[in-house]
Amino acid sequence: MKRRYFLEKITSSTIFGLSIPFLSFDNINFHSKKITILHTNDVHSHIDPFPPNDPLNPNGGGVIARAKIINKFRKENPNTLMFDAGDIFQGTPYFNFFGGEIELKLMSKLGYNASTLGNHEFDNGIKKLSESLKYANFSFINSNYNLKNTPLENKVKKYEIYNIDEIKVGVFGLGIALNGLVEKNLYNGLEYLDPIEITNDITYELKKDHKCDIVICLSHLGFKYDQRKEEMCDLILAKKTKNIDLIIGGHTHTFMKKPVEVTNLVGEKVLINQVGCFGINIGKIDFYLSNENMSRKTDSIKV
Repeated sequence: MKRRYFLEKITSSTIFGLSIPFLSFDNINFHSKKITILHTNDVHSHIDPFPPNDPLNPNGGGVIARAKIINKFRKENPNTLMFDAGDIFQGTPYFNFFGGEIELKLMSKLGYNASTLGNHEFDNGIKKLSESLKYANFSFINSNYNLKNTPLENKVKKYEIYNIDEIKVGVFGLGIALNGLVEKNLYNGLEYLDPIEITNDITYELKKDHKCDIVICLSHLGFKYDQRKEEMCDLILAKKTKNIDLIIGGHTHTFMKKPVEVTNLVGEKVLINQVGCFGINIGKIDFYLSNENMSRKTDSIKV
């Protein structure tokens, strides 16, 4: 079954230190449609920028700086979506005192479209997590946690579909196995499901049944584990599944200057990107789609 639009070109960049990159538009068909994806991961309750004397990230990050960058790119391209790959909570006193309320209210102000669940979202327990979601006017998405008969049932979606300029963008989420990371009593009733099996089912539904032109996975599985080569991660997920165009990753706090390109189960290319932690970077992926051109190219823009 043919898609209405085909990926023609992808440009990508990580916005380091929240500076603005120069983008090259060589060989792009300007009759194509452009969809911009902005993303963060593992922000860990970092509302304020780092202090000027911080040895690693002086003046880095902060909600105000992120807001300026996000607003700039939305003005340049109204066809923009904003996502997070989990671990919104835990890391500063904001979470200890307000239990996630501040983080979710600010993300709502920034115009996030969706986030997946990280392991630290469960630090105050599944019931308090469920209660905190009332502060988010964006979706939480997870496909491989069975949440039936838990406080999160009917509050977390398996996927979302965004219709932008006649382009369908399907987004689903994957969470890491919580056993060993989170105390069992904090996520009672939650059942972890095999990400590969779930992914192949969900992506088939998104691509074939819903005719999505782009399929994105919000993953909190981690990019890779060098000492535990068989442990589920984004690299394994990309290789053993199909129908994913982009994996937006989290959990391992991996700083990537450009996305990694992986060949999937049927020989097609999948992009994986992750932008470190603490909100000091924002990822930016531009998809160019045409109903005339079926070629697909990948560029990286170094900031």
